[in-house]
Formats: sequence, structure tokens, C-alpha cells
Amino acid sequence: MGALDGKVIAVTGSGRGIGRAVALAAAAEGAAVIVNDYGVSVDGNAPTSEVAETVVDEIVAAGGRAAANANSVTTMSGGESIVRQAIDSFGRIDGVVCVAGILRERMLFNMSEDEWDAVIATHLKGHFTVFRAAAAVMRKQEGGGALIGFTSGAFAGSVAQANYAAAKGGIVSFVRSAAAGLYRYGVTANAIAPVARTRMSANVPTELAEMGDPEDVAPMVLYLLSDQARHITGQVYTVVGSKIAVWNQPAEVRAMYTDGRWTPEGIAARLDSAVGQERMGLIDRLEELRRAAASGEKPNA
Repeated sequence: MGALDGKVIAVTGSGRGIGRAVALAAAAEGAAVIVNDYGVSVDGNAPTSEVAETVVDEIVAAGGRAAANANSVTTMSGGESIVRQAIDSFGRIDGVVCVAGILRERMLFNMSEDEWDAVIATHLKGHFTVFRAAAAVMRKQEGGGALIGFTSGAFAGSVAQANYAAAKGGIVSFVRSAAAGLYRYGVTANAIAPVARTRMSANVPTELAEMGDPEDVAPMVLYLLSDQARHITGQVYTVVGSKIAVWNQPAEVRAMYTDGRWTPEGIAARLDSAVGQERMGLIDRLEELRRAAASGEKPNA
């Protein structure tokens, strides 16, 4: 018996990299899989349906069940088509995994509107279009379902990927909101922040201290899709190599009060000693980044 026997899972961006590893692993564990991939390059151009079909052929050759979908997740009709195809082909939808993403790196002061919009549309809206369609079905079906988003440690900030970081931060809040809104219907929502060797990670501007392979990420995704993880929702997990870590939930850390209304002078007199700041690791590394850029080397993360 596989961990996902009888389940129907849709995986976006599953023609390559982590998405492909998840799709293959899910099929090996007994799931019927919708392999979605618009088939674009890293920057979102030159789509081709062949990458999705190739993964389907791999799954079928191994004795599994799968169907290809080459629609873009950036449109409502594209997201809906993925869920509808799962139902039409295999009778239901038990889980969706949103891995699809692109990169358009640029410093904020040079970033174009298109570079912003394309990344937000693929990552953040691409989660909404698929989650929205799946949630509408899962809330009514026996057994609920599982929604899994893909974020990144970049949601904490990025030097030259403001669009990507904003999208990934939005995904974290979106997943937590989905978890809260769908809790009573038996639908879980969680996010993975992976670190793995992929086309996209090759463009990270620093050398990462930890690195794994796409296949290292798949087992955690399968677990969150399985019935064993029905009690887990609203979480963000890092998966890299042999490491799995959980991120903290947002919460106020320190507060200060005054009689009446604050003035700028009153804030200036007390803020540093009473409330202060929370350390931003990325800022702490900026000097190292500058030195590395000057020498033409990639700094360690």
C-alpha cells in the first residue's frame, strides 16, 4: 500500500525540478497525478507542453496514472482547468501542490512593471487560481483535502529579487489564511520553503550554506498530502537535504505605551531602549555582499 493510494494530486510546475520530483514520487506512492507545466524558461518565456507530457510518460511507463496539463496558472481559467481535469480524469481532487514559478531578477530601482507583474502573477496569483478552484471542491467532498504552497526563505528579504520575495511572502500569508478559512471543512494548507539544485536556485546571488536535491523535498510533500498529516495546517517548513525545519508564526515581540498620544519626540526618546529593532540577517550581510561583488566572488550565505 502506498501512502497516497486512491488519492488524486495535481502538481503545478511539475515538468522539471522539484515539481517533477514530487509528481514522480506521488505516483510511486499510488496517487493519480495531474502534471501541470506551462513549459516556460526560467524567465517565463517560450512555453511548450512537451515537458509535462514527458513526465506523464515516465509515470505511465512505471505503471502509474497521470495526465498532462500545459495551461498557465496565471489565469483563473488555467487554475480551474487543472482541478477540472483531475475530476474529469480521475473522479476527485485530494491535493494540490503549487510549485510553478519564474524569476526576473533586478534591483528595485531598475525593475520594470512587467518584471514585477509576471513574477507576482506566476507565484502568488498562481497559488490563488489553483487553491481557489480546489478549495471549492474539497470543502464539499468527504475527506476534505490538502493544499501545499511553495515559498522560499527569500520571503524574509532579497537584495535583487523584490518581486520574488514579495510573492513568496504573500504565499506564506495566503497559505495561513487558507488554513484558517478552510479549517472547519477538513482542508489543510501548508507551505514548503525548499533549498534544492534547480534551474531557479542556480540564479541565487549568494552561495547557499545548505543545498539539497529536488528528490529530498518530495517526501515532506507526500507526508503533508497523506492522511497521517491531517492534524497539520498553517505551517511553513524548510526542507533542504536531510534537514526539515519549521518557521515561527508572526507575533508581537515587545511594546511600549504612553499617556495620551505619542509624539515624534517621545518616540525618539524611548524607541531604541524600550522596543528597539529585530535583527535582519540580510542587512547584516550587506557588507560581505559588497566585498564579494568587488572581488567577483559569490559570498557564503
